[in-house]
Amino acid sequence: MAKPDNAELLTIDGHEVRVSSPDKPYFSQGVHLTKLDIVKYFLSIAPGALVGIQDRPIVLKRFVNGAHAEPFYQKRAPDNLPPFLRTVTLSFPSGRTADEVVVDNAAGLAWIVNLGCIELHPHPVRTAALDHPDQLRVDLDPNPGVDFADVRLVAMEVKAVLEEVGLTGFVKTSGSRGIHINAPIQPKWSFTEVRRAALALARTVERRVPNLASSKWWKEERHGVFLDYNQNAKDRTTASAYSVRPLSDARVSAPLHWYEVPQVNPADFTVLTIPQRYAAIGDPHRGMGDDPGSLEALLELAAKDEAEGIGDAPWPPHFAKAEGEPKRVQPSKAKSFSDQIGEGFGAKRFRKQAVDAEGDEPKPAKKAPAKRTPKHPLITLANSPDKAAAMAGLERWKAAHPDAAALLAEDDVLIDRMRGASAIWYRIRVNLRNVPEDQRPAQATPDPDDDPTRAWRESTEEKAEPISLIAVILAKPESP
Repeated sequence: MAKPDNAELLTIDGHEVRVSSPDKPYFSQGVHLTKLDIVKYFLSIAPGALVGIQDRPIVLKRFVNGAHAEPFYQKRAPDNLPPFLRTVTLSFPSGRTADEVVVDNAAGLAWIVNLGCIELHPHPVRTAALDHPDQLRVDLDPNPGVDFADVRLVAMEVKAVLEEVGLTGFVKTSGSRGIHINAPIQPKWSFTEVRRAALALARTVERRVPNLASSKWWKEERHGVFLDYNQNAKDRTTASAYSVRPLSDARVSAPLHWYEVPQVNPADFTVLTIPQRYAAIGDPHRGMGDDPGSLEALLELAAKDEAEGIGDAPWPPHFAKAEGEPKRVQPSKAKSFSDQIGEGFGAKRFRKQAVDAEGDEPKPAKKAPAKRTPKHPLITLANSPDKAAAMAGLERWKAAHPDAAALLAEDDVLIDRMRGASAIWYRIRVNLRNVPEDQRPAQATPDPDDDPTRAWRESTEEKAEPISLIAVILAKPESP
């Protein structure tokens, strides 16, 4: 027997939008909101939300079972697009292409929200210049245990640096624990150049407030607030203004005036409060992009760093190795190769052998290799598609090793949301740097140990074929 069709039909600027299952719960663990409530929220602030997504290809992040269930990403546009939506063809670092949705009006916004897109993820490009970003994006991502007051301070330092290089930043809460700043730029530079400028910006801020900010890519090296320069790499997106985040209070990524930043509290901005704020003060980001700036000054800072021997920083794992990029390996796993100090692999050893053969220098007695203590001793505690199950594994480890657990700092616990080609799971590791070496628990079998990519990796290893480049890495942490 067919289920009754209780869809809600909305007329928006002359377009009809069908909202299926309007009473479906989308938030139920704190506030209680249905799918139709979320659609009506977006319609109430539609002009503001469109500022961040209009004329941009958008990745559909679909929470089809509500905010508390796992979402999935859909790059390719659905087949049944209504006439008030369009598509544009994007190319990706993998060499593949996809026709992505472009939302230009309130009806299109409501239509993608009906698909479960409570977060809006536009690319930093307009449809007329898909290879030339018109925004430099600054993502301030605090490490565990970092107070939001530190995020605010780093944001104000970013503002000062942007102004010094002739750029205007538009600031908003991330809707979670961080802050986003978008600086409009002329669409003259490639993604690689924009990322290079973002890295120079991150390093400049880190030098000015070294106790608060970090530009280090590897989590085990970070402290304070991480400036995620890799959000400017091609194919990366962040949640745009007015996006609803999957937190129990239905928190929103809220555009701000800069004078609000020193005292802002992200919890003040939710689906229930933003419509009133929007009606009262309008959109703080109105006019964003009207006066785009230049990257020249930031690129000069990048060139200065490079002249002083400070080269590129690691790229996201699914990108091809870039020229000048350092070894793409966690510092805790890195080995001491002579090429890391400019000798070239094996050059120092072979030169010394040649000197010994000529008899110009006496051959010294061999010394026993010094015992190296890992700088960042990491162990993996849990792998699971279920975050709650992975967190339970962490608690079991703490109960089994109370002395070591008591010595951990908050940022010693690393929780990675891993994303493969067709799977998402959680990996929990702990950094034992604060635990004396003779008291460190050994690596044991993670509990639970449900890594969805293990079978694929083992089958790949069994083939024993040399691989020079893996185009798709099936175990990459998502950007925070």
